[in-house]
Formats: sequence, C-alpha cells, structure tokens
Amino acid sequence: MVVLNDDTFEERFSLKLNRLNVFFITAISALLLIVLTTLLIAFTPLREYIPGYSNAKTKSTAVQLTKETDSLRQVLATKDEQYNRIKKILLGDLTFEEYESTTAEDSTTTIQAVPDLSPSEQENELRNEVAKVDRYNILNDASVRTEFVLFTPVSGSLTGSFNPEEDHYAVDIAASVGTPIKAAADGTVIFSGWTVETGYTVIIEHAFGLITVYKHAGELLKQQNDRVESGEVIASIGNTGELTTGPHLHFEIWSDGYPLDPSNFISFK
Repeated sequence: MVVLNDDTFEERFSLKLNRLNVFFITAISALLLIVLTTLLIAFTPLREYIPGYSNAKTKSTAVQLTKETDSLRQVLATKDEQYNRIKKILLGDLTFEEYESTTAEDSTTTIQAVPDLSPSEQENELRNEVAKVDRYNILNDASVRTEFVLFTPVSGSLTGSFNPEEDHYAVDIAASVGTPIKAAADGTVIFSGWTVETGYTVIIEHAFGLITVYKHAGELLKQQNDRVESGEVIASIGNTGELTTGPHLHFEIWSDGYPLDPSNFISFK
C-alpha cells in the first residue's frame, strides 16, 4: 500500500500488507474504538440517551421515593400494630393488664433505643427563635382541639359504666329497639359488620387519633370507608351478639390506642 501526493506523485507513505499486518491493524482499531466508546458513555451526558441508563434527576427522584416509601412503611406498621391491639381488646383476646404491660415494654424499649440527643446551646437559641415565631400557630392548633366536641350517639339510661378492671372499656346505654344511633363526630367508617360476641358493630376513625365503637346494633346503615358527619345516623339500637343483655348500645372511645371513659365527655341523658 503506497500513499502518493496528487500533485507531485511524491511517495508519502508505504506499507507492505500481509495477513499479520491487517489482523494487527484491525485489532488495534477495534480496541481503540471500544475504549473511546466506553469513555464516551461513562464520562459524558450522552449516556442518558442510551436505553437502560438513567439520568441524575431520575436517580435523585428514585432515592427520594425510596426514603418516602420507607417512612410510609414505618407509619403503616405502627398503625397496624395499634389497630391489632385494639382489635384484640375488642374481641376479648387481650386483657387490660396485658395491654398495659405490652405498652410499658414498648415504651421501655423505645427509651433504651434512643441515644443522648441533648440540644446544644446553638440549638436552644434556634428553638427559642422558632417558638417566638410559631407561638400563635401553636395556640391556633390548641384552639382547634378544644373546639372538638363529641355528639351524643343515643340518649337513654346508663346500665353499664366504664370499668377497665373488668375488661369493660365502654358505657352501656339502654334504649328501645330501632332507636337511631348517631356518629359522635365527623370521621371515616373503618369497620361495619357482624361479630359473634358483639353482633352488628360499627367502628369510626376521627381526627386527633380518636376512634369510637358502637356494638350490639340491630341494623347497620353505613359501610366500611363511608364518610360520616357528626350526628349522622349510622345504625339503630338492637339486641345482637352473644354478650348482649338486652336492647342497648355498647359505646367505646379510644385515643391513640388507649381506652377513655365516654361519660367524661358526653352526657347520655
């Protein structure tokens, strides 16, 4: 192979080709092409146009979604554990003493797992500044909580009082069959169905971590996932379930997994 000048026909370059030379030149060219292609893909933005490679924005979004998913899993696990404990108590599978001991163990474990997070002097100064700015917002939130009022689900005479020592986490209100049962506050129905011991039962989740339970109903007027308003009729008085002692409403209030005495918040007369 001879390379000549077009004007003077002067020889510029000459090479005697054989099988070994051709193979060597081809191998070197292929190797250089592979190296250049690898560098182009690894160190330039052109790799984003190749199928299978993600850009920096996609990676950042994926990391953020992974963090949010992990947080949601933790919150969901906590909620599931709380609902399971409440369900065990409602079904009689867990006594109040066992519930208190389980809660105490969880609190002890949590306290032991928390490291020393004492704030520094700079953190205290920042917290004081933030408190001065947000103090009116805190008062507004407190005002909203104090304005939260529970509606009387049914009027009648109390035949059973709140007694945790006997695993009775409710009050029993006697009324005639067919008397409307009303929602104690705005919320979402998380259970509406039949159990062997409590008969027709409705459970409603409200704001601020409150849950109200209505047992031994004669007829259910709401289904699971229905939104209800305070004072809206959700069922009627009945005499259903193995644990019933006559036409009445077995009414419970739970706050963040702890039973409360309904007579402290509602007048049933």
